[in-house]
Amino acid sequence: MTLDEKYMKAALEQAKKAYKLGEVPIGCVIVREGKVIARGYNRRNTDKNTLAHAELTAIRKAGKKTGDWRLEDCIMYVTLEPCQMCAGAVIQSRMQKVVIGTMNPKAGCAGSVLNLLEMKEFNHQAEVVRGVLEEQCSAMLSDFFRELRAQKKSSRTVTSQAHL
Repeated sequence: MTLDEKYMKAALEQAKKAYKLGEVPIGCVIVREGKVIARGYNRRNTDKNTLAHAELTAIRKAGKKTGDWRLEDCIMYVTLEPCQMCAGAVIQSRMQKVVIGTMNPKAGCAGSVLNLLEMKEFNHQAEVVRGVLEEQCSAMLSDFFRELRAQKKSSRTVTSQAHL
């Protein structure tokens, strides 16, 4: 197992926490000098907060841990390609590198829709590694959305039968 795989497994553990809450299962860890210094998982619905993304939670915790908003010597491991908000926060925090599990073709901003992390126009870029434990990261998301669709279908069936 590579170091990237080891830390992506830690991010997957965070994603499982989101899954258990009924949240889209996205997890993130931030590593500095070979140690996980911050963790986060998606809590948007739970916290009723647009900003409660896994990456932002982890960045906030990493800043507290290091005592600095600059995370230049840190690596982020995230199960799903960051959105525009999270990619912007990565650049603002001066993160060294971002390792991504699976890409997000509808909203990803590390190469899918846009690539904010490697834009030369910004004063900082982050190195990007894509596809680490991609199958596991993708499968967790697919399972979650399959279950969600089944629940919605079941709920509609019960509701329509109640009106008969």
